[in-house]
Amino acid sequence: MRKQLLLLAFALISIASCSNEGTAVNTATSMKTPSMENFDKAFKSLGEPQNRPTEEEKKRATSELSDRRKALLVPASKELILSTGITESEMMRKTSGDMSQIIVWATQIYMKKSDEIRNHLKSEN
Repeated sequence: MRKQLLLLAFALISIASCSNEGTAVNTATSMKTPSMENFDKAFKSLGEPQNRPTEEEKKRATSELSDRRKALLVPASKELILSTGITESEMMRKTSGDMSQIIVWATQIYMKKSDEIRNHLKSEN
């Protein structure tokens, strides 16, 4: 009887801890802004078959994305930058319209916002 009670207690503790982990993950995901989610989707789309590097792009042997693949990220990158209150003209002035600079800037914003979300969640626990 005592072993069964201990097993039941252990099972309940395990279930409770697992459900708490799921809540934290769901909260982090739900705290992302729509522009952050679109930025995520844009990066994930690079792995789709039609968006993978072509043989010609692979032959260049560079770690930089091709212009074709950068173009897939630019709309979501601009959206994320603009969501911070930066104007289109200010963004173009700071980046000169360079796709790489726009993507890098958006990535920095995404990382900063992700850190803020993580810190907020840590402070709740």
